[in-house]
Amino acid sequence: MKQLSILGSTGSIGRQCLSVVESLPGKFCVAALAAGANLAELIAQIERHQPEIVSVADARRADQLSQLLHQKGIARKPEIHHGREGMLAVGTHPKAEIVVSAAVGVVGLEATYEAVKLGKTVALSNKEVLVAAGELVMAVARKSGRELLPVDSEHNALHQCLRSGAHGEVRRLVLTASGGPFRKTPLEQLANVTPEQALAHPNWRMGNRITVDSATMMNKGFEVIEAHWLFGIHREQIEVVIHSQSTIHSMVEFVDGSVLAQLGPTDMRMPIQYALTYPDRIACNRVALDWSNLKRLDFEKASTRRFPCLRLAREAMKRGGAYPCALNAADEIAVSAFLERRLAFLGIPEVIERVLARTPRVRLEKMEDVLAADAEARRIAQEEVGKLAATAAVAK
Repeated sequence: MKQLSILGSTGSIGRQCLSVVESLPGKFCVAALAAGANLAELIAQIERHQPEIVSVADARRADQLSQLLHQKGIARKPEIHHGREGMLAVGTHPKAEIVVSAAVGVVGLEATYEAVKLGKTVALSNKEVLVAAGELVMAVARKSGRELLPVDSEHNALHQCLRSGAHGEVRRLVLTASGGPFRKTPLEQLANVTPEQALAHPNWRMGNRITVDSATMMNKGFEVIEAHWLFGIHREQIEVVIHSQSTIHSMVEFVDGSVLAQLGPTDMRMPIQYALTYPDRIACNRVALDWSNLKRLDFEKASTRRFPCLRLAREAMKRGGAYPCALNAADEIAVSAFLERRLAFLGIPEVIERVLARTPRVRLEKMEDVLAADAEARRIAQEEVGKLAATAAVAK
C-alpha cells in the first residue's frame, strides 16, 4: 500500500481525497493529516484512518484536539503538531510516498516545496504553490526527477491529453471555464452583486475563495500561470475559453490540427483518483459522465472587459518575479474583504491592480523571498481595501 500525507485534509479536496482512498481498499493508507480549525471533521478522519501524526492551525487547537481525543477514548492517538512546523512535519513525513497538497492559501506552500525537494510524489491542488513560487518549485522538481501530478480538473485534463503527444508537437493548451454565475449578467449590474450571488456557482461545489475566483475568473488566470510551469508551455500558447457546461475540462491542440479533449462529470473524485493512481488507471463505479444529458457543447470567448482579473493575471505572469506572488496575495485579501462585505465585487480587480502597481520588480531566488513578497503584498492589499472602503463610505 502507498502511504499518503494530506495537507488540507478537512477542506473540500482533502475530504474527497479520503473518499477516494476509502473507495480503493488495500491501495492506500494515511500516514499524516494537516487540517486547520475543523476539529470535528479531523477527529472523524483520525478515527477512520489512524494517521501517525496530525497538525492543526495553532497551539490552542492542538490542546483542544488532544482533550477531545482523550474524551472520546481513542486508543491509538496520533502525534499532534500545529502551525508552520506542523505543516512541514506532515508534508515531509518519512513514510509518506505521496503528498496531497490541498491546503488553501500560502499556508501549504513551504510544506509542498519541501516535499518536492525530498523527491516525494506531489498531487497538487493548491494553486498558490505554482502561482507564487512556480520557478522555484519546478526547479527542485526537475532536480528530484519527480513530476508534479495536477489534481485541478483543468490541469489534470491537460495532463491526460498530453500523454498522446510529444512536447514539441503541441500548438496550444486550451483551458475551459464555466464563466461562473455572472457570465451573462449585464456589466452595469456587476457593481452591486452580493457574496451570496458570487457563491452560487452553476456547476461546481467548492470552497468560498475559489468560488469567488471563478466568478471573477481569477481562477482561470491562476490556471494559465500554473499550466505554464507544469507543462513548460509558453504563455502565448495557453488560451482560455468559456464552456458553460463544464463537461470538457480542457483541450490540447497539436501542430497537425488534431485536438484532444478530456470529458468527465463535475466531480473532483475523478481527477483525484487519476493523480493518486498514476500512471495506472483503476476502475471506478462512483462517477461517470451521463451521456443522456449531454445535448450540446458551447464555447465563447472570455472577455477581459467582463473579467479583468484574466488580464491582470497575464500581466503579472509576463512581468514575472514577485508579481505573480503579489497577484495571488492581493486576490486572497480582496476576496476575503468582499465576502466580509467590506469591498464591492468590482473592488476585487481594483485592489489587485493597485497592489501590482506598488510591487517592486524583484527576482525570487529562495522560499524566504516568496514568503516576504507574499507578506508585503498582503500588507499593501489591506491598505488598498481600507482606502476603497473609506471612499465608498464617503460616497454614501
